[in-house]
Amino acid sequence: MESIAVLMMCPMNNYLEHELEKRFKLFRYWTQPHQREFLSQHAESIRAVVGNAAAGAEADLIDALPKLEIVSSFSVGLDKIDLIKCKEKGIRVTNTPDVLTDDVADLAIGLMLSVLRRICVCDKYVRKGAWKFGDFKLTTRFSGKTVGIIGLGRIGLAIAKRAEGFDCPISYYSRSEKPNTNYRYYGSVTELASNCDILVVACALTPETTHIVNREVIDALGPKGVLINIGRGPHVDEPELVSALLEGRLGGAGLDVFENEPEVPEELFGLDNVVLLPHVGSGTIETRKDMADVVLGNLEAHFANKPLLTPVV
Repeated sequence: MESIAVLMMCPMNNYLEHELEKRFKLFRYWTQPHQREFLSQHAESIRAVVGNAAAGAEADLIDALPKLEIVSSFSVGLDKIDLIKCKEKGIRVTNTPDVLTDDVADLAIGLMLSVLRRICVCDKYVRKGAWKFGDFKLTTRFSGKTVGIIGLGRIGLAIAKRAEGFDCPISYYSRSEKPNTNYRYYGSVTELASNCDILVVACALTPETTHIVNREVIDALGPKGVLINIGRGPHVDEPELVSALLEGRLGGAGLDVFENEPEVPEELFGLDNVVLLPHVGSGTIETRKDMADVVLGNLEAHFANKPLLTPVV
């Protein structure tokens, strides 16, 4: 397969990049100073694209690559891939589900604990020597808090199971009520937010779920509520979130994703009730290698005319 041209959209993972170079004819898109000319030169040879949550295969890229056969995403999210155009052109699409579920769910629980127990603020308190002059202020218990989850898919379920270990009642919103679960279902996100202490965003990003957490939802969650976002930044209306936190209409937030990454609203930097992470939900050595192996496995299966490991289209 060394002669098969694969276009890698941006830096993702050293192991993945090394293995792609070893097994295929690898082109690094981000290193090309004149990308349009590059695509024109190699349009007849590139048969695969490897993307991620930041850069996938939009319509213009797909149109520029007439020989494209497969888009393999180093991510579970597919919002950077034009799935409709891929279907129209018969281009296969794969992602990396399951292997990142545990890490993302672990991080969601970590964010809940960090926000409620002010772990990051406590760390700074000790480091700057403030403990010598008095005890840290009291914080809020996590155990027993009602956790509402938007999207009860693989990751949402994994978060729910972990939160149950802290005796947290679980409720959820999704497009339809899920069978075989005892969790309480709410038919709207606003209703869910009104009936939970912690609201977790864990759904896929689609046009329908963009800004699914808006001012109405934030106000329903209220001044004692906490928002956790381990989904995608555009799930949340970021200016409304910032306003609610600054005005005290929302109790706190734990955010791994943002609307215009890597840009983060500077107004959040000074807030003790907010924990900010640089989109590291799946960012462990173990999971990123597993994700890379799924990407490689899908590419090799496709070009060997074997069933894909994780087909989406």
